[in-house]
Amino acid sequence: MLDTSKDIYSINIEDVQNVAEEELGRELSESELKIIEDKIGDYIDWYGAIYSAIQNEVLNVTEHPSSE
Repeated sequence: MLDTSKDIYSINIEDVQNVAEEELGRELSESELKIIEDKIGDYIDWYGAIYSAIQNEVLNVTEHPSSE
């Protein structure tokens, strides 16, 4: 049976700190990380990302199967 609670994609603190280091030249503090943790989902178009992946990676494959 399919485990529907399995994460498909995640962002961890290392990912956030890598971006902060690259863009700000420093790591974020614990309080700054908490802000990002609370707000990052507001900046991600989850529905659109999922729908685009389905359109581009699933429907294109089933509509135009490879000749291999």
